[in-house]
Amino acid sequence: MLTLLIIILLGMLVAAGYFAYSAMAVEGEPIPTEGYVALALGAGFAIAVGVGLMMLLFFSSRRGYDEPPHVR
Repeated sequence: MLTLLIIILLGMLVAAGYFAYSAMAVEGEPIPTEGYVALALGAGFAIAVGVGLMMLLFFSSRRGYDEPPHVR
């Protein structure tokens, strides 16, 4: 059973690698400068949102906001 799972997962990895390679090997015009700027801004915004959410997660955990309520 474990061997079958490993074979299936390796097959999925090979398929993902093939599709990634075929997407990168498409011939055509290179990405214009505006495309690289948009890509950098989008990646930077996504990283900033991720860092901000992780900061809120750690802040709420350390302040005890994630604990269940205590009934008196």
